[in-house]
Amino acid sequence: MAGAVSGAMDPVMGFALVGALGVGAQWIAWRLRLPAIVLMLAAGLIVGPLLGLFDPARDIGPIVQPLISLAVAVILFEGGLTLDLRRLGDAAQGVKRLVLIGAPLGWLLSTLALHYGAGLSWASATVFGGIMIVTGPTVIAPLLRQAKLSRRPASLLQWEAIVNDPIGALAAVLAFEVVVVVGAGASGPQAAVMSLVGIIVAVIVGFAAGKGIAVSFRRGLVPEYMKVPVLFAVLLVCFAAPNALLHESGLLAVTIMGLVIANADLPSFTELRRFKEHATILLVSGVFILLAASLKFDTVSLLNWRAALFVALVILAVRPLTVFLSLAGSDVPARERALIAFTGPRGVVLVAVAGLFGQRLTAAGVADANLIAPLAFVLVLVTVVLHGFTLGPVARALGLAGKGKPGVMLVGGSRFTTSLGEGLKKADVPVLVIDPNRARLSRARSAGLPVFYGDVLSEAAEDNLEFMIYETVIAATENDAYNTLVTSDLGPEHGRENVWQIARENAEKSRHALPNQIGGRPFGGGYTFRQLEDLMIEGWTVKFTRLTEEFTFEQWKDTRPEAVLIGRLDLEGKLRQLLPEEYDALFPRRAEAALEAELEDLPNERREARRAELQRRFGEAQRRTALAKVGRDVRLVALQPPVKEPAGAEVVAQEAEKQRDREDPGKEAKRAVGVTAHRADTSDTGLGKGAGA
Repeated sequence: MAGAVSGAMDPVMGFALVGALGVGAQWIAWRLRLPAIVLMLAAGLIVGPLLGLFDPARDIGPIVQPLISLAVAVILFEGGLTLDLRRLGDAAQGVKRLVLIGAPLGWLLSTLALHYGAGLSWASATVFGGIMIVTGPTVIAPLLRQAKLSRRPASLLQWEAIVNDPIGALAAVLAFEVVVVVGAGASGPQAAVMSLVGIIVAVIVGFAAGKGIAVSFRRGLVPEYMKVPVLFAVLLVCFAAPNALLHESGLLAVTIMGLVIANADLPSFTELRRFKEHATILLVSGVFILLAASLKFDTVSLLNWRAALFVALVILAVRPLTVFLSLAGSDVPARERALIAFTGPRGVVLVAVAGLFGQRLTAAGVADANLIAPLAFVLVLVTVVLHGFTLGPVARALGLAGKGKPGVMLVGGSRFTTSLGEGLKKADVPVLVIDPNRARLSRARSAGLPVFYGDVLSEAAEDNLEFMIYETVIAATENDAYNTLVTSDLGPEHGRENVWQIARENAEKSRHALPNQIGGRPFGGGYTFRQLEDLMIEGWTVKFTRLTEEFTFEQWKDTRPEAVLIGRLDLEGKLRQLLPEEYDALFPRRAEAALEAELEDLPNERREARRAELQRRFGEAQRRTALAKVGRDVRLVALQPPVKEPAGAEVVAQEAEKQRDREDPGKEAKRAVGVTAHRADTSDTGLGKGAGA
């Protein structure tokens, strides 16, 4: 409370607070699987109007507004970078309709809802109505991943959000310019001409900037280490130059610039886009915290029942009417239309642009423009929470969502991946085998596994595969370099903890060792492709075995002494690796032997301290393993050797034992508790080698 009593917070401390709150909220949301926008809103409101610790206008000063303007420009530029028109695929017709018909129709209906529902003036309603074309690309993507939507409705929702992002900003620019020019006393034709000239200039500047970047990068006129700085510098000029002629037309220019670069097919485009995505996360977090902390309770208190009516109209009337009228007569099935019609979350872009134009309109003398930002926050909060909890159930009810269990994508057709895939399929886990060689897929196809002929990194795969269904990627081809390429490329999208690869040949040698930053996590018990294939030829298979109270892990080890663990299938059906600490807990004798071997190599004065440290780690591993239920109610995934046929005296002994069991049925029943009972809970379906039983 010191900041609220003694005066302004130090600007450097203010920026640090914004960064910590924004990124912290994003991280907590990721950990708890909650919409990040809700936590950012809560953080901004708490430190801002609720506690009075942070007031951007007071603590940072007049630089806040230019910072927000630049941040919104970078966010829209990043949105333009995602507009690769070649990736529309079979959603192209639906997206065109949602943009060409849906955008102007949504603008009209939103303006009517704002004027008659929220009670805003025509000036404020027209500007805010244009902004409401945006459906929240930063929000829809995580919702789609969580709901595991089918490819086409997911593609429609995602592309609509991406394409309408800059269109909403453009609509707001047009409406704002008309309001400002008319307010300055210009006639209608004059306002139209001035707006048209400003838009043409913005398009030309944006196109020229994007084309210049593309040509200079392709011809090698800019070295690699300067590409990002040059891109930022050109972006700032592209944003500032059109603004000198038409207020906020720079937002259109930077969007056009991003669109041109996205479709220029630059070799370094992926690296540029990833860097911009990271920068956008920081900027989105910062803008949202600044806008939330800038809210005033006296402004929020002006909202009444009309705000609730406005939100209800948007969700129940504006969005459904826009979608159904836009897609009427298209080839989009009725179920997909219904899902899209009732899915329209708004996100950070809407709040940022609405806050920016609300302040501009207030400065221009529009009396009720101060209500735009609070209404935007209310709309975003309600739609994000509503669709966050309902999108998955609604999609499943309509038959447009994938199975509940996270799937596994196996890159490389082989005996090992086929055996693993069969086990996953019998465990009701979605699985897909991918290989660019059609012949290598014959074994998986014969086993009844879903297959895809082609390169997993190709545009065809991106256009035709339901990537959202498959949470885990396992690269297991015979080409070690290709496995490393696949896991390195898919790591940022799927999460590096979810991309695995089998061991590389000679990986333990220093000449062949790779940095930890590339490649995937090790999988397959340290076996290379050749070693795995040799084992499978010898008759080894991948097995899934469920552990129960009657059949424990210790019994599994005793009955399968040669088996090699490679993972586990948890209670949610997700395939997980066994971490080193889990191996320590599951194989205590091995852990103790490794501990003693390590201690022997240490000098006497360090031995006891190291012993205590390792024992503490071992105890913690056992506790963590128990909490994770590794030892029960999960399925162990292991490479197991073929069952050997007993010979000679062993057959005679077994027959004698069976005869005694028939003479004493009670003995057989007792033994069934220890071993036989587990077989009903055991699914032997094929899967590979781990880290040492």
